[in-house]
Amino acid sequence: MSKENHLNLDDWSQGHATALACSQFKQDVEEEWVAEELTSCYNCRYRRWTQTGIQCMKAAMENTDQ
Repeated sequence: MSKENHLNLDDWSQGHATALACSQFKQDVEEEWVAEELTSCYNCRYRRWTQTGIQCMKAAMENTDQ
């Protein structure tokens, strides 16, 4: 993801490509899926919604998991 792990609201192709390349991708629960492609940043349990898109929070969550 570019710009500090941020994707725009409708960047579906980039979300799919980024998730395919991400070794830390984990699918969220089915009720939270929004993208047609199952492997997508938009369907990742580590994504958080912002006003302009989604933000990857995996690195921040790793710091609190310890």
